[in-house]
Amino acid sequence: MDHNQSIRCTVDECKFHCNKDDYCTLESIEVVKHEPKAKTVECTDCGSFQTK
Repeated sequence: MDHNQSIRCTVDECKFHCNKDDYCTLESIEVVKHEPKAKTVECTDCGSFQTK
C-alpha cells in the first residue's frame, strides 16, 4: 500500500493507515473540530478516520 509522504499518522486502527510505516494512504484528509471554537489540539480530529 502506497502512502502519502505529506500525512504522518500513528493511528493503526484506521482503514487508511499504511501498515508498513506511520503514514496515511489518502491523498488528503479532512481535519474537523468538535467544539464551537477550537482552542487546543484536543478540540480537533481527523474527520477522514474510518475503522479497519
